[in-house]
Order: sequence, then structure tokens, then C-alpha cells
Amino acid sequence: MAYLLGVVLFALAIFISVCLHEAGHMLTAKRFGMKVTRYFAGFGPTLWSFHRGETEYGLKAIPLGGFVKIVGMTPQDDDADDERAMWTFPLWKRTVVMVAGSVTHFVLGFIVLWITLSFVGVPNPAYDSAKQPAMVTVSDCVPASETATGCAASDPESPAKRAGLHDGDVITSFNGKSVSTYDDLHKAIRAASLGPASLTVKRGSQTLSFSVYLIGAMRTPLDGSSAKPAPVPALGVIWEAPPGLPRTVTYGPVESVKQSGIFTGKLFAAMGGAVGRIPQRVPALVDALSGKPRDPNTPISVVGASRLGGETVEHGAWWIFLNLLVVLNFFVGVFNLLPLLPLDGGHIAIAWFEKVRSWIYVRLGRRDPGRVNYLKLMPITYAVILLFGGVTLLTVAADIVTPVTLFGK
Repeated sequence: MAYLLGVVLFALAIFISVCLHEAGHMLTAKRFGMKVTRYFAGFGPTLWSFHRGETEYGLKAIPLGGFVKIVGMTPQDDDADDERAMWTFPLWKRTVVMVAGSVTHFVLGFIVLWITLSFVGVPNPAYDSAKQPAMVTVSDCVPASETATGCAASDPESPAKRAGLHDGDVITSFNGKSVSTYDDLHKAIRAASLGPASLTVKRGSQTLSFSVYLIGAMRTPLDGSSAKPAPVPALGVIWEAPPGLPRTVTYGPVESVKQSGIFTGKLFAAMGGAVGRIPQRVPALVDALSGKPRDPNTPISVVGASRLGGETVEHGAWWIFLNLLVVLNFFVGVFNLLPLLPLDGGHIAIAWFEKVRSWIYVRLGRRDPGRVNYLKLMPITYAVILLFGGVTLLTVAADIVTPVTLFGK
């Protein structure tokens, strides 16, 4: 039930964010005096509508988005000769109206991020084995698989347990070399050889020395050079967080604004590269449909995102649920500004192209060629729609057959 609730809530949140995107266009257009005739949530048959002023507002049967009708978005529109047609307004006003949809996503994402940091909580940056001392919990065995959650009868006894280490011991040196963090210890063990090794341990106020005998275990490389396990030395310990160190942390309202800004900056820095790598990920989607394991770095659709939302609610990970909404809003905002029709970025690019072209022609003493004929661009527009539609269908299919998961479902 929790999973289904998460799926529904996430899908509803996406629907609302898209409707707010269209509301951003509508409100700025009305503010500048442009004529807005329709604003609908959803597509397909109309379920309910009403008129207020010159605008019809309503709800349609298929909740897969929304739309706003601004008269004269292009000079070729049916009502383009209206004196309040959008194309007759100054370039900067048209640009603001077209950018407003993406800005709405950015603002919405920032607000959700601030709420997450202020009230829900996020992983504590200090709760990290790369930043904390090598305090350990001693395992009873060395499992044959690193994904195992318990000991099998055939698993050998843990070298750390055999040597007499206790839970809560802090390892300060390994084979004579100082160890500052658990990650330092982990790397030192992997770099060692099978057989005898020496440890220095802090236990309360005592400093103790131990001799251990490292045994082999099949594990994946730490550097990510291969996903294939290989034999490595094993001590049989896992990291134990220092007492009182919380897993999650919240920030004050003011500090959350600062942290939201830092996170947003990092996310936007990574966003451009992510959009550019989408074509490279398409073959991996095809592989997923053929039965191969799904690459977690491949794009996901609304279906896949909603399934992830269901997982997060099922596991009580509300901060991940909200973080997914943040990332989705920022991504849609950036993607929608790509200079391709029918995206908002395509309309903006054409408007600025017209302005620059007119300026150049005037300087050359030639007649202004006027507005771009959108009808001549329709083949390109249809090609973009078919391309995006094909990738979307492929992604939806992959999300159904081999979905990306967060919790190993």
C-alpha cells in the first residue's frame, strides 16, 4: 500500500509541476497584456471548465500535462493579427513569457529543496566513513559475497574476531602505517598481502597491539575499474559510526537557503553534461529491453520516476522522494530551454534570431526579411517530436521491463 501511495503521490507531483509550468507562461503573458484564451490541466476530452474574463480554465480527462493558449505565439497563428498577439510585443517581454515555464520549475525545485533541508532532513555529510575514525564492528565471519547479510556455514571465521578485536575498537594503524579514517583502513587492507598483518587499536583509554592473519575474499575493486569480483585480503570488520553521530541532519531556515543554493549550483553544473550524454545512453536502454541488466545511469521516464517515488515511500525515505522531485524539476527546466522546437527554447531562439537578423540587414542597408515562417520549420519540428517521442517510448518500455531501483527490489 505504501508503494502504491508513493507512486500516486509522485505522479501527482509531476502533474502539478507541469501545470505550474504552464501557469508561469499564462501569468507573465497576462501581466504584459497579451491575450490568453485557454488554460487547461490535462489533455483529451474536457471534464470541467469555466470562463473568467477572456480566458477559459478547465480540467481534461488525461492527466499527462497541461497547456496554455497565448494568442499569436507565432505570426502564423490563426489569431496572429490580434492587436494583443504575443508576436507583436517587444522581444524581452516574449522572452520572459517563454522562460517563465522553466523558471517556475527552478523556483519550485528550490522551494522543495528548502523544505527538505529545513524540516525533513538529509544525510549528514559527517556520517561518512571517509571522514570518521576507523571505529569498527567485528563480523563473525567473512561472507563469500559482499552483498550477503549473514554468515553461512561455509564462511570462514573473521580474522578480526579470531585475533580478539571488539566492537567499538578504533584502529589507528595498520602494518605500521597511521590510519586516520575507516576508508584509510579499507584501502590499506586491500593493498596488503594475504597472511600476517599488525594492528594498533584504541580501546577506551587503552592502546593495544594485535596480530591478525588476513584471508582471501571475492570483492569488487574499490576504484570501480571492474564490476567483476576478484580475490582480495579481508579482515572481517565494518565501519561503526561514532556514538551520537546522527545519520540525518536538518538546517535552520536561513542556513537552508544557503545549503539549497550550494546544492542547486552543483546540480546545475552536472545537469548540462547529463543532458548531453542522453544520446550515449540510448543503446543501454535497448540492451535493457533485450534482458541485460539495466544501467542505472540511463534516462528514466515519468513511469520510472514514479516507481522510484513508490520505493522511497515504501522505505520511509521521504528525503529521497523530495530530492527526486527537485532533480526532476531542475532537469525539465533545463531541458525545456534547449533551442529546439517545439520546446520553449526553440521559440526563444527563433525570436532572437529574428532580432539579430533584422539588425544585421539594417546595418547592411537591406530590407528587413521580417518574421520567420514557422510553417517552413514544421518538418524539423516533427522530426524532433518523433525523436523525443521514440526515446520516451523506449524509456517507458525499459522502466516497465527492467526498472531502475534504489533499494534492490
